Amino acid sequence: MSEAAPTADPAATDSAALAAAPQPDLGTLRAELDRIDDALHDLLMQRAELVARGITQAKTGLALRPGREAQIIRRLLSRHRGALPQHTMVRLWRELLAGTTAIQGRYVVAVCDTDPQAAFTQCAREHFGALTPLRAHRSPAQAIAEVSAGTASVAVLPLPSETDSPREAWWTALMQKDEPRIHVIARLPFWDKRPDGAPRVQALVVAASAPDASGRDRSLIGLECAADVSRDRLSTLLTAAGLAPTSITLRRDPDAPAAQAMVEVDGMLTDNDPRLATLDPALRRPVVLGAYALAEGGDNV
Repeated sequence: MSEAAPTADPAATDSAALAAAPQPDLGTLRAELDRIDDALHDLLMQRAELVARGITQAKTGLALRPGREAQIIRRLLSRHRGALPQHTMVRLWRELLAGTTAIQGRYVVAVCDTDPQAAFTQCAREHFGALTPLRAHRSPAQAIAEVSAGTASVAVLPLPSETDSPREAWWTALMQKDEPRIHVIARLPFWDKRPDGAPRVQALVVAASAPDASGRDRSLIGLECAADVSRDRLSTLLTAAGLAPTSITLRRDPDAPAAQAMVEVDGMLTDNDPRLATLDPALRRPVVLGAYALAEGGDNV
């Protein structure tokens, strides 16, 4: 009995046929690229018209929706194939989203840039678009004041550190719930794989509006506690309430009667989350400071 002939590999057959096919000349390739560019341009104009005609009329308040933008980019990344690098696709859509946000009304970004190399300004440009109006300030209070006054839509602020001075610990002011109430709505950078030359700083974005959910989020809680509370004790009390912290920023200012903590927890929290009401009385004045979409492209730090 003779053996069956081996089945040809379809992929190898297709590759061989492609290699054997006559290759188009440079003029033909350029004409095809022009055709594709025109098709892309037509779709971009259609998208902008849809934003201008429909979505703008249906929305009120801040046009910027970081949670929705994160959903869009995550969905596209999940279907992305081929030679175009993922980070290039992210950059294209960040600029596109900046442009369509501008259609819905002029917006200005205030940046607290304490870096000698203006890294926070670069980080803001990366996320909000190269031509979005941007104003730099030397202190967090100045940037937040622009948001409170309505002269800026959002403020980009350095990620809090336990070594910050009282002047630099901007998040403690958000615990006062002043009007207009300022919330954290995003964290930068959203694309977490940093190529050579990209700014390495981490920042939070605040606005005079509540954050919107992206489906994969982390919330921030501000609270007061005894001045001598330990980090382990704080973590135990939060976990008992179903709010296991992913990180804790703990401030103990000299001579202050209480310590202040900023706690990150997974998920999207609101002021009426029932778990806040079950916190141990030792954890006083819990305030939801906001939330942000977790970064793509690598592990969130």
